[in-house]
Order: sequence, then structure tokens, then C-alpha cells
Amino acid sequence: MPITAGGIGSGLDIESLVTQLVAAEGQPVAARLDTKEAGLQADLSAYGSLKGALSAFQSTVQALSDPDEFLKRTATSSNTDLFDASVDTTAVPGNYSIEITQLAQSAKVRSGDFSSATDDVGTGTLTISIGSDPDDSFQLTIDESNKTLEGVRDAINAASDNPGITASIINVDGGSRLILSSDKLGATNTINVVAVDDDGADGADLTRLASANLVSLKNAQDSIILVDNQTVTRDSNRFSDVIQGVTFTLEDAEPGTIETLAVGLDKGSVISKVNSFVSAYNSLVDTMASLSSFNADTGAAGRLLGDSALRGVQSQIRQAMSSAINGLDVNTLVNLGITTDDDGHLEVDATTLDAVMTNDFTAVSQFFASDNGLAKSLDVLLDRYINSDDGILTARTDGLEVNIESISEDRDRLDRRMATLEARYRSQFVAMDILVAQMRSLGDYMTQALASLPEPNSIRR
Repeated sequence: MPITAGGIGSGLDIESLVTQLVAAEGQPVAARLDTKEAGLQADLSAYGSLKGALSAFQSTVQALSDPDEFLKRTATSSNTDLFDASVDTTAVPGNYSIEITQLAQSAKVRSGDFSSATDDVGTGTLTISIGSDPDDSFQLTIDESNKTLEGVRDAINAASDNPGITASIINVDGGSRLILSSDKLGATNTINVVAVDDDGADGADLTRLASANLVSLKNAQDSIILVDNQTVTRDSNRFSDVIQGVTFTLEDAEPGTIETLAVGLDKGSVISKVNSFVSAYNSLVDTMASLSSFNADTGAAGRLLGDSALRGVQSQIRQAMSSAINGLDVNTLVNLGITTDDDGHLEVDATTLDAVMTNDFTAVSQFFASDNGLAKSLDVLLDRYINSDDGILTARTDGLEVNIESISEDRDRLDRRMATLEARYRSQFVAMDILVAQMRSLGDYMTQALASLPEPNSIRR
């Protein structure tokens, strides 16, 4: 801004006058814009609260749309130190006696004693296999580069077609020994080594590593359990093909000890899901009630009192919640023991809900998660309001944001208009100041001129 010296001629504080006049012109408009923006921001916040509450409720509803989530079973082992079990929705409730007489294990063998890990073991080929499957076999060439016990160990571990044999060396009182361990459980997965020596007369016989010269440290064996006194043999300690829907994990064997596996209906999971649904709905009810409230004593009103979008979603949710599901015996929330209190909140009668599950464990799943169930109908309904692309509330909030942006543009226009007005006022006051200065100068001149005229009586003398 250029330096001005307004008021020199007139003695007026021109800058203060200009500032006050511009403020008097602009402040009412700015105040109206502030009030309008505050209202729009309040509306935006209110719609945001409603949309957030609906979104939270929708998340809970969507979690109820998978039928299997209501059909879970429980599996309880009487001794988890011996075995544990898990179940899927196909498991039939019941109790089973379990005796674990043997765990499945993999084979482990050792060689005879060598004087050290660097002993010359001879040259030739080693064919190593697990069981009788040709695919579980690989062959090594033992030559000058790897004909020590260490070299054989490293060649086994580095072989790309190794089906699951790990080699190691232990040093004992008698010398060094090669250890071969399989990672495959089961009685058929024995370790077999065929050795062909290149030169039997060189004093280093590779056949010392053949199966005939290996000592078993751990036999390959199957697991054996008795289920209701019936023998089950498997080549694993984890299997799911004995009792439908049940997966066993064996931890230890204790022949003669009989434990129990109890398979039951997971009522607790269903109750938890129903309670989560009720809690989410009640939270939504509280939010909508706050946004549409009115206090007759104070006149205070919720920001969305009378709003058509809020009234619409309230009405449609209530209708969906009270409607019967076609084709089901348990077809209303009331049938499940879920009722509405005077404040519009849901309440759960645990006794009624438990009785429904006892009579038909699939009833809750069908009510919420069937193709025409409550969860899916509510999900579609809620999506119409909060979908990020074309939801009703999304359109409302987008419109509010556009209006808020337009207020910012209005402020820019007001600023430009006030700047123009300020310049005009300043120009007018400066012109006035100059004119006043000129008039004062003329007045001073005339005063001086009149003062220099002779008095009338002095001329007659």
C-alpha cells in the first residue's frame, strides 16, 4: 500500500474514516456469510454423524450375512496335553472317547563310526529315498570334490531334488557319525540308501553308508488312536478324516488313558453376534434421536429435526426390522426374543433365544443370513443412503460442500469489492482534503489582503 498523508489539509483522520466506512459496508455481508457457513457446517457435521452411525450399523449387519458364522461348533478336549481338536459347521454334536496309543513319527538313522568328519568315504553313487515312491528319491555322485563325511552331508542338504532328508554329523566318543533325518511321518516313510562304490580296492568303501550298515535311531511309524474303542491308524499327527467336521491334533501318546472329545453347538458365538447387532442398532437409534430431537421447554432442536432423509431412513429401518421373513418358522425378531422398549431400543430375552437355538440351531442363521434374511435386506437399504457413489446422504453432503465452497468464493468477491470501495473512499477524501487545503490557503490570503488595506478615516486626513 502506498504511503498516504491524508488529513493534512482538512485536519481529518482520513484513514480512520475510510476504515470505518468500509467496515460498515462490509461487516453485515461478512456476518451473513459467516452465519450461513456455520449453518452449512453444522448440517454437514450432522449428516456426517448420521452417515457414520449408519455405516457402523451396516458393518455389524454385513457381519451377519454369512450363514456359517451362526453355525459354528465347539470342540473340547478333556486333556489338551494329549490332543486338541477343531471343528467346522458340518460336525455333529456328541461325545467321543479318545485313546492315543502311538504318535506318528519320522525315521532317523545313523552311520557307523568314522574317525573324523573329514574321513575319506570313497567315491561312487548314493541313491537315497523315503518310502517306495520313486518321486521321493534322489541320487548323488560322490567324487574327489565331496568324498568326505562332511562332503556327503553338504551334498545331501544342497540337492535340489531332495524329497525331505536332512543330513548332519555328530561327534561321539567313537568318532564321527552321519545322521539322516526324514521330514515325512508314517510307517511307510522309511529311509533307504543304496550305495555303489567305484573302487572296492581303494580302502574307502562307500557302501558303509548303505542301508544295511545304518542303525535306526527312530523308527518311521503311524499314529494309532482309538475312537470309541475303534482303531484308527494315520501317517500324521494331524488329520480330519475320522469324524466328519473334526480335525485332530495329537500332542502325546499315553496308552491306556481314555480321554473325551466333546463336540457341541457354539451358542455363545450366536448370542454374541445377536448382542452386537442389538447394541449397534441401539447406538444408531440414539444418534438419530439426538439429531431429530426437540426440547419444548428450551426450544432446542436437533440439527436434522424434520429432515426428510433422516425420517426416510428411520421409517425404512423400522419397517425392515418389524417385517416377517417369508418362508421361515422363526420369521420375526420377536420370535427370537428381541423386542423394542418404549425408547425404541432393542432388548434380548436370553431364555427365548436359547430355546430357539435348542429347538433349531439353524433358525437364527436363516433369519439373518438367508437370501431374503434381515441382514441382507438391511444391507441393501443402508447402501441406498450411504453408498459413496450415489447414496442419498452422500448427495446431501456433496451439495453442502459445494455450498460451503461457494461461500468462500463469495468472500473473495466481497474482499475485492471492499478493496475497490476503500480505494474510491480514499480518493474522494484525498480530493476533499486537497480542496479544503486550497480553500484555507485562499482564505488566509484574503485575510492578509484585507488586513493590509488602510482604514477609511486615514484617507480624509
